[in-house]
Amino acid sequence: MNQRIAVRAIIRKDNKTLLLRRAKGRDTILGKYELPGGRLRYGDQPEDALSHYVDQETGLTVGTAQLFDVISYIDHDHHDVQYIFILYLVSIAGSSRVHLGAGYDRYSWKQMSAIQQDMLTESAKILLGISQQTLPEVKEHVLIGKDVVIETSKEHLVLYTDGGSRGNPGPSAAGFVVMNDREHVIHEGGMYLGITTNNQAEYQAVMLGLEKTFEMGARTVDVRLDSLLVVNQMNGIYDIKNRELWPINERIRSLVAQFDKVTFTHVRREFNQLADGMVNKILDTRAKTAYTKE
Repeated sequence: MNQRIAVRAIIRKDNKTLLLRRAKGRDTILGKYELPGGRLRYGDQPEDALSHYVDQETGLTVGTAQLFDVISYIDHDHHDVQYIFILYLVSIAGSSRVHLGAGYDRYSWKQMSAIQQDMLTESAKILLGISQQTLPEVKEHVLIGKDVVIETSKEHLVLYTDGGSRGNPGPSAAGFVVMNDREHVIHEGGMYLGITTNNQAEYQAVMLGLEKTFEMGARTVDVRLDSLLVVNQMNGIYDIKNRELWPINERIRSLVAQFDKVTFTHVRREFNQLADGMVNKILDTRAKTAYTKE
């Protein structure tokens, strides 16, 4: 597998983020918006490269650059390429007037809540995270599931999953949220798992979510979770050293084979709040029930 390192800039003004629309590139990124930045060349220092790309692509001058995150991403078009994105929060020195470079034909200052997912490149979605939506209150705690009726195609679905253990090992739960291609919640579900570990709970959430999306008739699914371990193991980057995870990993792979395409994408925890909320509500409800019985 090839690795490529890239720098990207989150430039904000009046609570809006600067996005650039690609005028060149392969079909999957052409006409899509992304963050300013580019590949790190041999011998480059990240912050020097960042300043160069920001100036070249936007005409802006970097004032300060604060390291925000480092994220791994497997290119969906070239599965043998792993990108390592170094993400910075950037302030601008001087004028904020944008002058586009040759690689872009349009720019936009967007509030996060106004960004539509279909306007972004896949890497930009990962770097920016996903807009959050309100999750209805969960009442059941052993096995829950609720559909939201929205008229839309279910052939492509987005699946957010999360698992948690209070004690590791300890009381655990798995939660998942299914969204359609418009990023609307169409199903939410989860299960109390008993005593297990965080990693086992994360895997259980992926399995439950994939079973549900298959039941719903999805042909392609984008699975998003904040467990980098599970993402890298499902993408074949990490070996599975814990034998307790082998059976469920194989079960998930057998589920994946029934779809046309399934991708596994890492997102930061703050962009996985819906599935995380499911887990906490299940565990809280279980704890209250156990306390009442005592």
